[in-house]
Parts: sequence; C-alpha cells; structure tokens
Amino acid sequence: MVADDKINRVTQTVREKYGKLAEQQLEYNENSSCGCGSSSCCASLEGLAEEVKDLYSPSELDSLAGSVTGISLGCGNPTAIGDLKPGQSVLDLGSGGGIDCFLAAKKVGPEGHVIGLDMTTKMIDLARANAKNQDIKNVEFRYGYIEDIPVTDCSVDVIISNCVINLSADKLAVFREAFRVLKPSGILNVSDIVTYGGLPIELVEQLSAWAGCVSGALDEELYLGQMREAGFQRIEVLERKYYPASMIAEDEGVQALLKERKLSLSELEKKIASITLRAHKD
Repeated sequence: MVADDKINRVTQTVREKYGKLAEQQLEYNENSSCGCGSSSCCASLEGLAEEVKDLYSPSELDSLAGSVTGISLGCGNPTAIGDLKPGQSVLDLGSGGGIDCFLAAKKVGPEGHVIGLDMTTKMIDLARANAKNQDIKNVEFRYGYIEDIPVTDCSVDVIISNCVINLSADKLAVFREAFRVLKPSGILNVSDIVTYGGLPIELVEQLSAWAGCVSGALDEELYLGQMREAGFQRIEVLERKYYPASMIAEDEGVQALLKERKLSLSELEKKIASITLRAHKD
C-alpha cells in the first residue's frame, strides 16, 4: 500500500504539470483566428511533434484538429491494437486532450460510446472544447481519478490508456478499478512506460521526473504482476520500445537530477521502455 501523503504529493505534481500544458493550449486556441477542424489549421504551440507522427497513422492525424494532436502526451497508440467494433463502449484512462477518445469514437461509430477520464480540470475543458469544435457527439469527458473510476460496475467493453498509469502512485488500485468496470470478456489495452532492473534511487524520488513519465514507472514484471493480482488474465505484451538514455535525459527533471547528483547517462541505458499490451477479463 502506498502512503497517502506520497499519493497526494504525486497527484498534485502531475495535476500541476499537465494543467499548465492544457491551459497553454486553451489560451493558444482562444488567441488563434482560425476555427476550422483540420490539422492544417489551429496548430499546436510548437507544431506536430515527431513522436506523435510515429505513433499514429497519417489518416488518423489528418482527421483531427491541431489542438488535439498538438497536446498528445502518450507513448503509444492503444486504439491501434484495440480491435474496436461498432456499438462498443470504451473508457480512456487519463484522456488528456482527447486524441485517443476521438479515434476510438470513429471506430465504435454513432451507436457506440466513449468516456474520457482525467483528473485535471483544464484538460477536461480542452477535451470538451475539442469535441465541440469537431462535432463529435458520441464522446463524453468526466473528471475523476483512475484509482477511483466514476463508472458503474461491468459497464465497459474496452479500456484504453496511453502513458498514464505510470503516473499513478497506486497502480494496483488502478488495475482493480479497471477490472471492476469492465464487462465479462472485456479487454484492457494499454501503452505505458516500464523499467528493467531498477532505477537510481535519486531518480525514483524526483517528483518532477515522475510527472515526466520516468521515475513513476514500475519494473515490467511487477507491472504485469499487479495486473494479474487485480484479476486480469491472458496478458500479452505486443511491443517493447527501449528509450535511449539521451532521450530520457531530455526531461527537465532528469537533467537537473543528473547534474545535481553527478549521475551518468549510462545508468539509464536500456532501463526504460514503452510497451503496448492487451489483457482480458475472463
């Protein structure tokens, strides 16, 4: 069990960081003179990141506004492995600006329904504005915590989550809640960050790095073990992509820590990866 004070500190740190990002995008949208829904207009603060281009197909990106793609903060594309079907209900844990919700909404069609869950009010505001601007009606965004999901038992066909569970200080609670709200035979599709062989203790304790998706990550075996403990079965890791140490060090919190503690980049080599996995509620 994770101590309550640590959960509160991590939650506050994450909320502040992503709240500021959402607020910046909202302000940019309000000051922009364009009102269209294409990705060629209403671009993000710094344009479309190369990482986003690597995660989503050109057809997926072209169908969404720049205010959506410009604030994509994921490490994978969980909807690509979801095998979503028309009429299904989908829940996105940590929906951010809504990119995965909107892609899922297209797959499940007008008879389906998508719920985006986020604990940052500014992100909810941004996602709702994005949905309204694109006239997407089969998506709703709810405020709440992934450790205490405001969704009824056994009501969702598929859960997706993109680089969010690693930010939680109580991942077992997240997996138990996900298991609770899934229907029998439901599927959990996750893209997330995991580690291998542990990280320097200084990095683990650096909350700014936690909000940057680095030190909050669990070892892959522990991550999968907590999923099994929550009740999930037939867990398949479909992809692993290791992050080079130089990329990890681009995070401001990590940079400060490396300098302050005189740590070597070699200590981070092959220690962190993004994985895409599928798990079943049988």
